[in-house]
Amino acid sequence: MYGAILGDIIGSPFEFDRGDKTKEFDLFSKGCRFTDDSVMTIAIGEALLAVGTEATGKEIEVAVAANMQDWGRRYPHAGYGGRFRCWLSERNPKPYGSYGNGSAMRVSAAGWLYNSIEKTREVARATANVTHNHPEGIKGAEATASAIYMARNGSSKEEIKEYIEKEFRYDLDRSLDKIRLGYHMDETCQKTVPEAIIAFLEARDFEDAIRNAVSLGGDTDTLGAITGSIAEAFYGIPAVLIAECRRRLDEGLMTDVLDEFDRVLGRNGNADSDDKKDD
Repeated sequence: MYGAILGDIIGSPFEFDRGDKTKEFDLFSKGCRFTDDSVMTIAIGEALLAVGTEATGKEIEVAVAANMQDWGRRYPHAGYGGRFRCWLSERNPKPYGSYGNGSAMRVSAAGWLYNSIEKTREVARATANVTHNHPEGIKGAEATASAIYMARNGSSKEEIKEYIEKEFRYDLDRSLDKIRLGYHMDETCQKTVPEAIIAFLEARDFEDAIRNAVSLGGDTDTLGAITGSIAEAFYGIPAVLIAECRRRLDEGLMTDVLDEFDRVLGRNGNADSDDKKDD
């Protein structure tokens, strides 16, 4: 989950087209902070750990919805969208047909915890269904989790690209240079997820992937979160960036979930990028 959270934090100062559409920027500027992307990423990760890998789709939906509301109350000013903010306060929350990119930015834990891509997609679908039950909202979550699953299991970028194009019909043949020219703030899955995946595909390493995503402009924290979640699985993350991430989170609350996640995965912290692939 560190990849999604780092992408969120690094991209946060540039959201709403406030950047210069360049890759040359300070990774951690004064305005860097975690937003709703990180809060909900952690909420879902904690919920999936709690229910276990054998939970049914319905059990996952119930746990995810409850945990998202709980974490939303802890962090009520994290930058939620209007409809989602209302959902957080409902006594009996129902999905509202959203195809926003929130379903994809929070799904990273689903890409790590399961032993097949079919189960990964099933869980990703369940995490989306509680709010983003529009087909595009579900597709965005499934595509992101699938890319993470494939990346952590040794698939090449070409294999990931081919699978995502075939299964989800996203156009991944565009270049960042061409996208960047006309790209602007768009909070839909269909105008965020493919762009985030392309940012990963064109990257040289984890940091370069985040810089690619932020350079597009628009919803930079969410682009960063989605790209970062995939890039983490492919490259790993340098220890120095993990440390910077933890410094910007609530110690003993958020970091406890991340530590438990690493424990369940059998790793002592996040693997450094030098141990992962170059391409």
